[in-house]
Amino acid sequence: MSSLFGKILDTRPRDGESTRGHIEVLDTTLRDGEQTSGVSFSPAEKLSITRLLLNNLHVPRIEVCSARVSAGEFESARAICQWASEHGLLERVEMLGYIDGGKSAEWVKRAGGKVINLLVKGSERHCREQLGKKPEEHYADACREIVAAHEKGLDVNLYLEDWSNGVRTSKQYLYRFMDLLKDLPVHRFMLADTLGVMNPNQVYEYCKRMVTLYPTLHFDFHAHNDYDLATSNAFAAGLVGVKGLHCTINGLGERAGNAPLAAVVAMVHDMLHMDTGIDEKQIYTVSHIVESFSGVVVAQNEPIIGENVFTQTAGIHADGDSKNDLYCNDLAPERFGRKREYALGKLSGEASVKENLVELGIELGKKYVHQVTERIVQLGDKKEIVTQDDLPYIVAEVLKRDPQQNKVKIVNYALSMSHGLHPTAAIKLEVEGTEYEESASGDGQFDAMIKAVTKIYHSKLHRRLPRLVNYTVSIPPHGNTDALVMTNITWNLDGHVIKTRGLDVDQIEAAIQATLKMLNIIEGL
Repeated sequence: MSSLFGKILDTRPRDGESTRGHIEVLDTTLRDGEQTSGVSFSPAEKLSITRLLLNNLHVPRIEVCSARVSAGEFESARAICQWASEHGLLERVEMLGYIDGGKSAEWVKRAGGKVINLLVKGSERHCREQLGKKPEEHYADACREIVAAHEKGLDVNLYLEDWSNGVRTSKQYLYRFMDLLKDLPVHRFMLADTLGVMNPNQVYEYCKRMVTLYPTLHFDFHAHNDYDLATSNAFAAGLVGVKGLHCTINGLGERAGNAPLAAVVAMVHDMLHMDTGIDEKQIYTVSHIVESFSGVVVAQNEPIIGENVFTQTAGIHADGDSKNDLYCNDLAPERFGRKREYALGKLSGEASVKENLVELGIELGKKYVHQVTERIVQLGDKKEIVTQDDLPYIVAEVLKRDPQQNKVKIVNYALSMSHGLHPTAAIKLEVEGTEYEESASGDGQFDAMIKAVTKIYHSKLHRRLPRLVNYTVSIPPHGNTDALVMTNITWNLDGHVIKTRGLDVDQIEAAIQATLKMLNIIEGL
């Protein structure tokens, strides 16, 4: 048996080659991805995702539904097909169908579809135990279904379900089936690792056998991520000549999910050195729209699309990046419409601080950069997340600027809450040396405090305050009732986004700290 491992395989184009190869990507977010536990897209969401995949990302093919599931699925499919037809994209829309005497093919036709992906059994065990049929019976049923669908005017692709087990445990069944299928009007044969049981070495070996035995056929590989090997398995398949790879946005899919589109596209471009036609700059935006629709949160360290994957935390990395990008790889954030950031916290070095100061347009001497770094490390030891918005105040503290540099101060405040009554707040602010006092009631203590501050700014200072966009509260893992509380608030002032954080054992006090930071920021705008 040949082996993927132990070989040095270089897929880069050779000198003199003017073109690279091409891998055809099929995104099945709307079909296989919707099998994620708890995920059900509305018809409007399905149409929106279709537009994002085809118009924005330029995905070559998408699989949008399973035939005969429900009346709602039919209406979604029909709306997608109508839109795709109006935009000349109908041949890129595919639907899953079954060996059911032509019912699936008829369903796809009535929905306006052009392409059906018929599901057949790729292993003898599935054939005998799930269908209760002998191989010859299933062979005959599948061949009739393919011919009938083709005669209805549909383009036919074929899913070999559980192929990964079939190619290992029932080769005679599989190859006999393929010999019958290879001359039928099937455009693509889709090799499914349905249970996610293969490793890259096996994918390399068995996909290579399929490509070698049937060199004129177009093969796709459909990976599942049960062992967290979906992208690696897709790489192995592409390496031996499989022409299509299946994936989903954010790796959605049942159990551990499918191969994530972001990682597969980057892998094809950088590791296989082949083209997909997909616009990398759109991946991050589309990913987070689908995240919103699905309700499945993207991990912060998810490759390409996670919030933190282009953030350097260690100071030594920032130092290396400043010296000819020593800690950068080919996954440049700009490729994906993002930018590299340098986190501020207990691991920060002076290089990280410098990068953030430069971005803010602040220049400091070496002595003061060192002092600012020390202060950030102290805050990091208290588990506070230090942001760029905090930096000007840390700098001001280090430089011992005059008190008036912090133009807004809280002189005093009082909060009250009683059963059956609205909470109230009284606050005294000092703004540029002048004190102002107001009180207000609200739906909560923080709401009352904000309304009192708003009164001061509107009626006495005649200034507008930003709009509160988002408010989140978190505590450290395994925190008790006396744990520190982190309040994160996002504000928007005429399109300028401000993010502030406060840290305290009391949630309201932390929120007040975050609000005070915001007030000082807008004074500097």
